[in-house]
Amino acid sequence: MPEALLRFEFLQHAVLAILLGSVACGLIGGLLFVNRLSSLSGGISHAVFGGLGLSLLAGIPPLAGASAASIIAALLLGFISARARSRSEAAIAAVWSIGMSLGLIFVSLAPGYRGDLMGYLFGSVLAVPAADLVLTGAVDAAALAFVLLFYRRILCVSFDPEYGATRGIGAGALYTAFLCLTGLSVVVLMRSVGLVMVIALLTIPAASARLLTHRLPVMMALACCFSAVSGLAGLYASWELDLPAGACIVLASAALFGCISAGRALSSRRNRGGLPAGPRP
Repeated sequence: MPEALLRFEFLQHAVLAILLGSVACGLIGGLLFVNRLSSLSGGISHAVFGGLGLSLLAGIPPLAGASAASIIAALLLGFISARARSRSEAAIAAVWSIGMSLGLIFVSLAPGYRGDLMGYLFGSVLAVPAADLVLTGAVDAAALAFVLLFYRRILCVSFDPEYGATRGIGAGALYTAFLCLTGLSVVVLMRSVGLVMVIALLTIPAASARLLTHRLPVMMALACCFSAVSGLAGLYASWELDLPAGACIVLASAALFGCISAGRALSSRRNRGGLPAGPRP
């Protein structure tokens, strides 16, 4: 594979897509994990399928339809959660099913060849164009700026929203911005692993990192690294064994989680100390 990497531009794009996507996985995935909103990525990804189906029917670029659908879904979830946070899980389930249903209807009405849609559903990291790399870099920059600028507010809203309310820290706008970034992260990651498995890429690296640290910044940094390592390992396995890249990336991420879990269990047996219940700032 090293020789092929120097020869083929599409393979270089795949590596760049994995490395750039790992930043969004670590930052957004880490925040989803500590806020117990990992299912949110699944709801938005299925709403994105509705946007892909509509773009296929209307003849517009799939990336435009997917981005619009992710933002609409994020704003809708933010609107519902701002009025009743307890209903957020029900809202996610509703957006999940409605988005998938609309997507299936739009696809059935669309004439012509639909093979490209399978690449979005199940991943096609070897077919990532340069334009998608630019979008991924832009989403990474926005996610990094969001975390750096609003870090203390994010901590307050995530771990002690009642205290934040007494200090006048509004969670509504912050939560909506976070949801929009989550939606865009789903869009840029769908090329790597597909919409079906994007929830794993936003969840497993963060869960792996949480086993090793209780500090949120370290957890997000480790999640970025774990996402990159598992992505490159999955790409290598896919290339050598002629297997689907998206599935190999997710399985590599799951294998890394299993190894860290086993090591953590062995370590805890030797010394009975444990990590606190949740991440710390």
